[in-house]
Amino acid sequence: MPELPEVEALVQFLAGRAVGRVVARVDVLALNVLKTFDPPPTALQGLSVVGVSRHGKVVDLDVDGLHLLVHFSRAGWAQWRDPAPTTMARPGKGPLALRVLLDDGEGMAALDLTEAGTQKRLAVHVVHDPMTVPYVAALGSDPLALDARGWGEALAGTRQRLKTVLTDQKVVAGIGNAYSDDIMHAARISPFAPAGGLDEDRLERLADATALVLGGAVQQAVGLPPEALKDGKRTRMRVHGRTGQPCEVCGTAVAEVSYTDTSFQYCPTCQTGGQVLADRRLSRLLK
Repeated sequence: MPELPEVEALVQFLAGRAVGRVVARVDVLALNVLKTFDPPPTALQGLSVVGVSRHGKVVDLDVDGLHLLVHFSRAGWAQWRDPAPTTMARPGKGPLALRVLLDDGEGMAALDLTEAGTQKRLAVHVVHDPMTVPYVAALGSDPLALDARGWGEALAGTRQRLKTVLTDQKVVAGIGNAYSDDIMHAARISPFAPAGGLDEDRLERLADATALVLGGAVQQAVGLPPEALKDGKRTRMRVHGRTGQPCEVCGTAVAEVSYTDTSFQYCPTCQTGGQVLADRRLSRLLK
């Protein structure tokens, strides 16, 4: 799943290539991907891309005041093809869900939105105002903008575990399963720590770890083409996806908690005082 660093890198990539181009055509290859009908995607034709930004993990292409919003969800991603394919894309053939053809007066490029797997959650909206999309309007703060005090305000009052809260887009927008693992590891905080009960020291560590992990990942990702961003993310992980491998800080084997459709990783020595988290959704620390 792309998270804040990969989406930010994609935004900067598209800002350097799509801005100034005219939308020649929008081909919707998977009907389920389009979540709005008014204005239709054909309304984008003939308009120019004037900006690219993001809202959390949502990419926003500003097309002369109309906004093409893309939420990649778990298995969606983008490809930039320059020159664009000369053959017409066909619905139902492969992972391609939507193609935007962009003309710069000298040639045509294509922004392809793809989705792997069977769970079709890639979402595209065409709207006048991004804040009319409920998901976007409900997004929390950008985690890179939060200091210790800001984190304290964002987490205040919640009784949920820190792992759960860090991936709640209504609290902070842009962190997913992977980077939340690495942030907690860098902060030396248990995934099961009550988010609303973090003291000043742990809030400081959380703020510093967020800047270190996310900020560093953004720096490493910017400049890479979209097709390289997912592999680049995997190589940057401190504990996520590294079950059984030695922690890069202390050498302890990275442990895992598995749920039905997901899992997370942590270091028992660095984060839980040597205790192992039981591998059940409602478990507590094993004694």
